[in-house]
Amino acid sequence: MTDLQSWVAPTYDGLADLLAAAPAGTWDAPSLCEKWSVRHVIAHVTMPARLTAEQFGAEMAAAGGNFTVLSDTVAARDASLPVADLLGQLRSPGLHAWQPPGGGAAGALTHAVIHSLDVTIALDRPAVAPAEALTAVLDQLAAADGTLFGVDLTDVRLEATDTAWSRGNGRLLRADSGALVALLSGRALPDGRILPRG
Repeated sequence: MTDLQSWVAPTYDGLADLLAAAPAGTWDAPSLCEKWSVRHVIAHVTMPARLTAEQFGAEMAAAGGNFTVLSDTVAARDASLPVADLLGQLRSPGLHAWQPPGGGAAGALTHAVIHSLDVTIALDRPAVAPAEALTAVLDQLAAADGTLFGVDLTDVRLEATDTAWSRGNGRLLRADSGALVALLSGRALPDGRILPRG
């Protein structure tokens, strides 16, 4: 089996390449993350490239131990960083090697893939994560039976239109692998599709 961490770098590098070639206004376009623009998502995912463990601890303390508050605060503040800096951080070997506390390589890949899709789906662009990475994340999310993001998979059959991946029984929901990852992550797609909350 391929090391899951090895797919993190191409995912972030692909996102950096896409954004480097995009018009400047792309950075202010809405993402799939509620209330976040593309630049907020990039500021969020690149946080490990900027903050030391001590700085992260101080940010967490200032947020009262609430990671959502910390994420919103840092994303709002650091979204104003120069685009060149954010692109450089997306390409940073430190970010590519980072693993979330307790999440390991699986958590690192899930974080990279989901947030890259928050950008690419919102911009109507192809996924930048390797196809194998999308399938690996689909497997992780499906194995958790919707509990990671609180979606209800009762009586739902998911089928990928771009691979042979499928899961479950019941009402059929077909979409490409990226869209299925987004749906299992509790995202509403631009076409209105959403999985109900559990």
